[in-house]
Amino acid sequence: MSDTETAVSTFERIGGPVVIDRLVEAFYFRMSTLPEAARIRAMHSDDLESIKSVLKRYLTEWTGGPKLYSLEKGHPRLRQRHLGFKIGGAERDAWLLCMRGALDAIEDVPARQELDVALTKLADWMRNQADNPHDPVSRM
Repeated sequence: MSDTETAVSTFERIGGPVVIDRLVEAFYFRMSTLPEAARIRAMHSDDLESIKSVLKRYLTEWTGGPKLYSLEKGHPRLRQRHLGFKIGGAERDAWLLCMRGALDAIEDVPARQELDVALTKLADWMRNQADNPHDPVSRM
C-alpha cells in the first residue's frame, strides 16, 4: 500500500452501522424463528434488545469500526463470557446457520465471504464442550 492509499476497514466496506444493525436484527430474527435455532434461542432472555445492542457494538469494533464495545466492556474475552452456556458442535452450527443467513445483508460479496470465514473460526473457537479441537486434551 502506498502512502497515498488508506486501508478501508471491513466495517466501511460492508456499509457501516446501518448494515451492522441489519445484520444483527436479521441474526436474532432467524434465531427466534428457525426451529434449528431453538436451543441457542433458549440460552437468551425473552427480551433481546440488550443483547442486540451488545452484539452491534461488538461487531462494529470487530470489523474495524469505532471502539464501542471495549470502551464499555473491556477485552471481549468471548469464551470466558460464554462459559455458563453449553456450546458444542450443535450450538455452533445453529449459531452459524443464523449468522450466515443474516450475512445476506452484506452486498459486498468478497467482504461477506471474508466475514463468513472469520465468523466460522470464531464460532468454532467458542465451543466449550469436549468436542472443541482447540482445547488441550487431558492425558492420564
